[in-house]
Amino acid sequence: MGELFRSEEMTLAQLFLQSEAAYCCVSELGEIGMVQFRDLNPDVNVFQRKFVNEVRRCEEMDRKLRFVEKEIKKANIPIVDTGENPEVPFPRDMIDLEATFEKLENELKEINTNQEALKKNFLELTELKHILRRTQQFFDEMEDPSLMEESSTLMDPNEPTRVAPLRLGFVAGVIGRERIPTFERMLWRVCRGNVFLRQADIEDPLEDPSSGDQVHKTVFIIFFQGDQLKNRVKKICEGFRATLYPCPETPQERKEMLAGVNARIDDLQMVLNQTEDHRQRVLQAAAKTVRVWFIKVRKMKAIYHTLNLCNIDVTQKCLIAEVWCSVSDMDSIQFALRRGTVITERCGAYLPHHPLSPCLNMLSIIVSPATPPSCDACLPTSLSPAPYTIITFPFLFAVMFGDLGHGVLMTCAALYLVLRENRLMAQKNDNEMFSMVFAGRYIILLMGIFSVYTGIIYNDCFSKSLNVFGSGWSVRPMFDARLGANWTFDTLEGNKILQLDPTIEGVFKGPYPIGIDPIWNIATNKLTFLNSFKMKMSVILGVIHMLFGVSLSLFNHLYFKKPLNIYLGFIPEIVFMASLFGYLVILIFYKWLTYDARISKDAPSLLIAFINMFLFNYNDPSNQPLYRGQMAIQSLLVVIALACVPCMLIVKTLVLRRQHLWRKNLGTANFGGIRVGNGPTEDEAEIIQHDQLSQHSEEEPEFNFGDVAVHQAIHTIEYCLGCISNTASYLRLWALSLAHAQLSEVLWTMVMHIGLSSRSFGGFFILTIGLSAFLHALRLHWVEFQNKFYSGQGFKFLPFTFDSILGGGLED
Repeated sequence: MGELFRSEEMTLAQLFLQSEAAYCCVSELGEIGMVQFRDLNPDVNVFQRKFVNEVRRCEEMDRKLRFVEKEIKKANIPIVDTGENPEVPFPRDMIDLEATFEKLENELKEINTNQEALKKNFLELTELKHILRRTQQFFDEMEDPSLMEESSTLMDPNEPTRVAPLRLGFVAGVIGRERIPTFERMLWRVCRGNVFLRQADIEDPLEDPSSGDQVHKTVFIIFFQGDQLKNRVKKICEGFRATLYPCPETPQERKEMLAGVNARIDDLQMVLNQTEDHRQRVLQAAAKTVRVWFIKVRKMKAIYHTLNLCNIDVTQKCLIAEVWCSVSDMDSIQFALRRGTVITERCGAYLPHHPLSPCLNMLSIIVSPATPPSCDACLPTSLSPAPYTIITFPFLFAVMFGDLGHGVLMTCAALYLVLRENRLMAQKNDNEMFSMVFAGRYIILLMGIFSVYTGIIYNDCFSKSLNVFGSGWSVRPMFDARLGANWTFDTLEGNKILQLDPTIEGVFKGPYPIGIDPIWNIATNKLTFLNSFKMKMSVILGVIHMLFGVSLSLFNHLYFKKPLNIYLGFIPEIVFMASLFGYLVILIFYKWLTYDARISKDAPSLLIAFINMFLFNYNDPSNQPLYRGQMAIQSLLVVIALACVPCMLIVKTLVLRRQHLWRKNLGTANFGGIRVGNGPTEDEAEIIQHDQLSQHSEEEPEFNFGDVAVHQAIHTIEYCLGCISNTASYLRLWALSLAHAQLSEVLWTMVMHIGLSSRSFGGFFILTIGLSAFLHALRLHWVEFQNKFYSGQGFKFLPFTFDSILGGGLED
């Protein structure tokens, strides 16, 4: 879709689809991706549309597939992606898909439930195993294990003469290792120190059956006396989410229980392994087809969502849709509709004959005043700036960024992205910054190549000049006839600054072959020379760029057949700019060619001459004329430029009013063999009369002379003042170029002094300078260049296509 130089011509069309074939026809349109559907039911609630139940069923299937996908990723099983683009399933296949997904979801949920129950039982047995082992160790460490086996006895310290055995109870369990300090303090405070706590860490982490996380736990045993303390201890354990387990009092019983627990653990481990193997087999089988299932379900959902945008004709048993499409794609769309009809018939669906048309699945053009979409979001069929910006943008960037060394680095980086694009695209990097740079790899490559070219012109490589051909200036000892003095080697060594006079024979041998002479890199007046050169260069490039933009507007006027905009728009605009700023460019070249080194001191200032041109001041003794007849030519040019203003401001408005009166009284009229007015031609009128089904043509809005006059005044003032401000705006080429050169020199000095350890600092400087030049070049195109011919007031053409589904998205 879309053309290179101009937005493709779009039209609004109506689709008449039989209810039985609508699904297949929309499916075929989604495969080719050439139409954009309009919502014909904007006031109808989403839940009240005809195919809302089908959309819900698709969403439910999509939910089940997302659950399956989540389980597959959780099991670390790779999803097979063969790149297959499956066909859209038929509506009758939805029942089979729902049954398949329902069975798969229930099976996975049942497996997960059983597995979680088994893991929970396995965790409890494992904790009980550790409790039995640690408890036995606790009892073995006591001095009198026989007493502990019979519920330990203690002596009362207040009555040492009386032997009063006290029977102690105990509870055993496990608790999270991180809760032990708080748990111990709470036991001490609540029970007032009347309990005895023993603990031991479980070395191996245990798996939480609900979350699958690895947790570290500790076995504890608490000794106490009496039921009151027993209740307190149990409540504290419950509050700290400790798990208590029954533990026998005798060693024999604990030994027998431990043997039984170990046997049950072995059996449970075998069952768990079998359950996990079965789960892996189910997920691996689903991983082979889950992507295909996703595409099928989302295609079905997109089709039903699109059908909800159509009007339902109950009497005719058909669906009516409105679509935006390209005029050149009409045949492809018709073929897709016929293919959808054939597919429907092959499926066994009966397509009844319609009394109004032998082939109801048809496409008809609607003559509508609505603004159609475009492929680049500009006004329909407007001239696209893309093919010109591809060249001018990297070039203007390079004018500001011109450095041979930096340009080579940028070119190498972009070349790497271009040569490795397939591998980098396969990696699917989610970094937003890298994705943006990677998307512009080709334009960055051009920016680097142009920067190398301008770096050669500036003779600037990392702030240093390259002396390839030898300088055109000579500083050998010489005789200055005017000063009457000889320059010797002592003169050169004793003076830091010496002025070279190019008028003296032997000092200046000739211009440097390519670019700026390297001797300027060591000259004290380097900035003075470069300021003059780069400022004039910026004005020349800016005026040429703007004149090119105004010239492109001519093609828009020719395409839309608007001769009035040519005679009273384009011609005055191009004459106004050429007579003023085009003349300034001619003066710059004239001064360069006329004044050589011998008479350059007597050359007049172009800036003062240009100001005097507007003031009609030609008696300035400090600024002599550049050529004979300058006063007459400049006065004529100013008068011509001023005469262009009323042509755009007044004459065009009056002619527009006159044309409106002609259309109002006589309809479409011819004047001088040129059709004026915006009424329909005879062919268009026949189409409107023939198409009885569309009622979208509207009457022309009433002509308001005041609004037209104000609009034309704003346009004229904006253009005339813009010519001045835009020309001044191009001086940023000069400013950014000098800034880049100075920052590069600072960078070189800092690197030389700080050393190689400042690579990141240098990279920051290069990145900052590059981004600054990038933004300013972007601004010059958006404001100074594209406002001459480009109208970006349209909206983007978003066709209904299934390609986005393959990338993981869904066009709603």
